[in-house]
Amino acid sequence: MIERKFIAENIKEFEIGEYISQTLKNVGHSHTKLQRTPLGEKIIIFASRPGLIVGRKGENIKKLTNTLKKRFNLENPQIEISEVANIGLEPQIIAERIASTMERFGSDRFKGIGHKTMEEVMNSGARGIEINISGKIPGARAKSWRFYRGYLKKCGDIAVHGVRTAYAYAQLKTGTVGVKVSIMPPDIRLPDDVRFTEKEETKSPLLNTPAKGEVRGEEKPKKKRAPRKKAGQAPKASKAGDMA
Repeated sequence: MIERKFIAENIKEFEIGEYISQTLKNVGHSHTKLQRTPLGEKIIIFASRPGLIVGRKGENIKKLTNTLKKRFNLENPQIEISEVANIGLEPQIIAERIASTMERFGSDRFKGIGHKTMEEVMNSGARGIEINISGKIPGARAKSWRFYRGYLKKCGDIAVHGVRTAYAYAQLKTGTVGVKVSIMPPDIRLPDDVRFTEKEETKSPLLNTPAKGEVRGEEKPKKKRAPRKKAGQAPKASKAGDMA
């Protein structure tokens, strides 16, 4: 029963995020988080243009709150809008920007759009970026174009949880064009990034006094060991026996 409850809550959170991303277009929407508090559900929307989400005198945000309350059966939803710090590291914003630019200028300039976007993302501090544009561009036959720059993991745990991926769609005269953007942020630590730290020696504040765990004293002279006897060799006679 507990597992079903967790699964239902995650599905509900996913549906809320999908509905908000479809409703809020051309506002630089990045992602949505849902937090449950004693007062109700707290929905945090990350976007680059928070003023467009709020609207005049909060009209848009009031409509969105009422819609979420009725559609998803939320008791007391509280919407909070957070501005994105670095737009160049958010793949959803970059993908929507590419799609809107292609809808405005057409598919003839898609190569220039891809190279310019890569340069902006790399200047923002990303380790690597990959853009895949697929559809009937520039001709009537469907093709897939790939733009990449920098370093980007393609397999392993970092490729699943570390690399950020987003999708967007552009409606052109020739048909629908899909845009996929993958960005590797700079704060990811790779498995081969090994760092060594040196231990500092503990020294006493006084030169004459020894440090903790250190014992000073006079060195004792080492004892000389007697030479080992070889097998089959007779013992040497003493000096008194020689005199007799």
